[in-house]
Amino acid sequence: FPEHPERDVLLFLLEHGPLENWERDILAMLREEAYYFLPQAQTKIMNEGWASYWHTTIMTQKALDPSEVIDYAETHSCTMGVQPGSINPYKLGLELFRDIEDRWNKGRFGKEWNDCDDLRLKQQWNTGAGKGREKIFEVRRHYNDVTFIDEFLTPEFVFEQKMFNYGFNKKSGNWEILEREYKAIKNKLLNQLTNFGQPNICVVDGNFENRGELLLKHEYEAVDLRQDYMRDTLVNLYAIWSRPVVLSTLVDDRAVLVRFDGQDFQETKVKDAA
Repeated sequence: FPEHPERDVLLFLLEHGPLENWERDILAMLREEAYYFLPQAQTKIMNEGWASYWHTTIMTQKALDPSEVIDYAETHSCTMGVQPGSINPYKLGLELFRDIEDRWNKGRFGKEWNDCDDLRLKQQWNTGAGKGREKIFEVRRHYNDVTFIDEFLTPEFVFEQKMFNYGFNKKSGNWEILEREYKAIKNKLLNQLTNFGQPNICVVDGNFENRGELLLKHEYEAVDLRQDYMRDTLVNLYAIWSRPVVLSTLVDDRAVLVRFDGQDFQETKVKDAA
């Protein structure tokens, strides 16, 4: 058991873990809180981008005297700053909303636009459609972060924003730009947003090898688990399950079972773990 893989690990522990009533209450509160914040997490980029869009629009067009704009711009730039190794949802959301508004104001959408192969014509394209403000309100109502990026991140936007993927080059020992190709950048963004960038892990057996051990499976998606996070999680799961916990995953392209018995970790290579 379970009959089918269970992705709600906390629910499985609540229903089948050897917990005292007070422990079950605490675990249930943590799970409930996580689900409460789920919708916010699904629209983090859109929420922050929307707030930043209206904040800067109101401040620069309605609220400030000309003498105050520089001070405001300095403060605003701190919010828009991009830190290495992370996505700034304020910056990405704001720029995407601005890009959508500009495109729909100029009529850069629809079949005629998509079918046009003339780059010079596309650069000068402006039908005066004036539908930008209407469009961003529509997007706000109907999209979440994943569909927002999937639908509106364009090659032109990636080029204009100077976006790229980077990684660690083992040969040079340096962090380097790996690629600037649009599809690769878009796919990486979507992968980071799907499941909130967390690995997909499910319970596949609550009685592994008929010893009452808990077996979990990592749905491998070309990214290894962080070893420190993995070990800390297994330790915490053991504290709840009170029996050894086993994780099926890939480490350096090797299928392994990582087992924690309350004292030691064991890693066993297997033919097909993930």
